[in-house]
Amino acid sequence: MLNDLPDHHDADLIIKLYDLRREGVMRESRTQINSKYWPTTVEEAVAVTKLDHPLNAAFRQTVGYWEMVFGMARHGIVHADYLIENSGEGLFLFSRVEPYLAQLREASSQRAFRNAEWVSKNCEMGRVLMEGFRARIAKAAEVRARS
Repeated sequence: MLNDLPDHHDADLIIKLYDLRREGVMRESRTQINSKYWPTTVEEAVAVTKLDHPLNAAFRQTVGYWEMVFGMARHGIVHADYLIENSGEGLFLFSRVEPYLAQLREASSQRAFRNAEWVSKNCEMGRVLMEGFRARIAKAAEVRARS
């Protein structure tokens, strides 16, 4: 049974997860996805799932990492809200694909973003962060539309 409050085991696991984010390949993959993957259409969202897409490897690396992390929350391995409070980047990526989730799952796997979706709906901190991220995505889309 998961504790109501995070404890030192949760903190230790989150610090280890943070260290994994700093690993060279992971850091480069995150940088590529965070700077270059901003889909505005279904076609752009799904294109990255093709093996010949320049961001495919970075996308798989980054999504795989965040799904592993969020799976720990979903399965009660780590205190979910404490984890999400310290791992907003993964939900920021999810907020960019959320409008295209059905098509991404159709193109790749029905399990794609399953854990991120769970966190976004079932954790208080996940719901709070997603509200803010959705607003940021909408505002960015407005700016792009005016340009």
